Amino acid sequence: MAYTVKEVSNLSGISVRTLHYYDEIGLLKPHHIGNNGYRYYEQEQLLRLQQIMVYRELDLPLSEIGNVLKQTKEQKAEVLQVHRAKIEAKVFRLHTLLQTIDETVAHLKGEQTMKPEQMYQGFNPERQEMYERDLTERYGSQVEEKIQESKTATTNWSKEDYLDSQAEADQIHRELAEAMHKGLKHNSAEVQALIRRHLQWVSRFYTPTAEIYSGLGDLYVEHEDFSKMYEGYRPGLAEYLRDGMKELAKRELT
Repeated sequence: MAYTVKEVSNLSGISVRTLHYYDEIGLLKPHHIGNNGYRYYEQEQLLRLQQIMVYRELDLPLSEIGNVLKQTKEQKAEVLQVHRAKIEAKVFRLHTLLQTIDETVAHLKGEQTMKPEQMYQGFNPERQEMYERDLTERYGSQVEEKIQESKTATTNWSKEDYLDSQAEADQIHRELAEAMHKGLKHNSAEVQALIRRHLQWVSRFYTPTAEIYSGLGDLYVEHEDFSKMYEGYRPGLAEYLRDGMKELAKRELT
């Protein structure tokens, strides 16, 4: 049985755009392309996509996954054993992060006082490095400069600065989800005002060009971590935000 790219997207939860990207880089080619120009996938491709998703969950960059998929079963088993150990460490880290969150809530309620060394327990620098690596692979040295700019901008941030930044982002996402629920178009004046707030939030970290801000919107859709986060606010929000960002970049950043 053959499946269209839309059907594979619905089955797997991977966006159509990401499946197209996997095709472009040779990571997941369709079984064939029909006379209508549609991509069609069969059982072999579905199994390969499942393996890709497993390795993405293990935080392997796309550039390495293709090589791993070419390995023998024994070699794949060794890779999975190594990453199983990483998952165990991740579980421990997440438990630590939960404790940090609970302590932060108690601190904000005035129930206890957090020591500075308690504020950052459980956060994952490896995941941040993975995001930076993905961005650099996509957009090159220009993004590397922005990443460094962001790190410099936040060097002296206090805990309150981080919490304020998170709260602002959460509020923007909630208001965008509500606008989407109301049926407002991404290029409407109301939504563009929210997107402008999002741009201002991004500008706390670095000054984005039109290309980088537009590309950031693509990343929100294509990267599973971001798309899952936005799905938690409202299904389709990542695409809605991306379209709004591209509109604003075209109008105000070019």
